[in-house]
Amino acid sequence: MSTSLPDVTTLGAVLFDLDGVLTPTAEVHQRAWGDLFSSFLAEHGEETGTEHAPWTDQDYFDHVDGRPRLEGIRTFLASRGIDLPEGSEEDAPGTHTVHGLGLQKNSAFLAALERDGVDPYPGSLALLEQLAAAGTPVAVVSSSANATEVLAAAGIDHFFEVVVDGRVARAEDLPGKPAPDTFLAACARLEATPDRAAVVEDATSGCRAGAAGGFAHVVGVDRGAGADALREAGATTVVADLQELVR
Repeated sequence: MSTSLPDVTTLGAVLFDLDGVLTPTAEVHQRAWGDLFSSFLAEHGEETGTEHAPWTDQDYFDHVDGRPRLEGIRTFLASRGIDLPEGSEEDAPGTHTVHGLGLQKNSAFLAALERDGVDPYPGSLALLEQLAAAGTPVAVVSSSANATEVLAAAGIDHFFEVVVDGRVARAEDLPGKPAPDTFLAACARLEATPDRAAVVEDATSGCRAGAAGGFAHVVGVDRGAGADALREAGATTVVADLQELVR
């Protein structure tokens, strides 16, 4: 872990990813993805007579974590040499199209969120409270289309006037992570500049986005991706928990 931690309260903006950074919903996402692709690979193998390598936890970090939902599906399928039609949002969840798989995964995630609820990481909450007390502008930048629901369920939506999530990205035609566009859009909404702002991410795709955007600090939160992988992706600082940034 880094021995020289930035004082993020002095910055013009701090931009947080959501799942795995502020809330443990990344674990819910990971289980939902695993269930989806494990069943899909079995069904597709039976239909085509093709044997595919099974889903592993590493597939989540390599192909899905931090990416927009449909892009994550395309990336994972490509890793197995599978080409599916795109389909549309009118597809039934579970249809063997990119959109059909995406809708099935989203339904599973929302059901788990409603059933189990979610609490913010204590260290993340402590940092949000410190930033609020210091008057440091903050935003959420998430590939998820469910960011507002997760923030409300976790009881931390009041910290964020700016949320750039999958819905905003789609509406404004912003490329998702690892492109920096969503972070840059949130930074502009806070009237800050990247050279005076920090990105806080747990995914390698998000760290790449922060590095590509020229942000002063890219803080990697190691929830499983691995400290070395986060640094290689562009993290300038790696912590195990955001409590480490609280002063």
